[in-house]
Amino acid sequence: MSDQLLAGYPVVVRIPVQWGEMDAYGHVSNVVFFSYFDSARVLYLERCGFLESYDRQKIGTILHSTSCRFRRRLFYPDTALVGARVTDLADDRFAMAFELVSEAQNAPVAEATSVVVSYDYTTRQVVPVPEDVRAAIERLESPTPQG
Repeated sequence: MSDQLLAGYPVVVRIPVQWGEMDAYGHVSNVVFFSYFDSARVLYLERCGFLESYDRQKIGTILHSTSCRFRRRLFYPDTALVGARVTDLADDRFAMAFELVSEAQNAPVAEATSVVVSYDYTTRQVVPVPEDVRAAIERLESPTPQG
């Protein structure tokens, strides 16, 4: 049922909550949530070809900014489901939205946003999002099933 809460997200990662991620207050530390969002972001970058772009041309991404709205506590044992999607695709950057859902609670735990910038690691400059990556993002975000 938790998967249904992430129906609008083309990329979803399942992350088992670890005992060592809990803080002195007995719940998962807020800082760990950003690690979960990072895992979803990297999976999205893999699926849209940005990781391959870096391997080929040294054009990758830089995280420009990120924020999180914490809604509930998360505990061990549980599985965190994290959905990722692109909400705005500009020439040289894109905005992402994330939703973290607790499988045990069958409820949203946190929402996050980030801005990711396309970056040429050879010239050390911001560059346009590669066309093949842009097309892959548009396919991922298309409401039409991809057969």
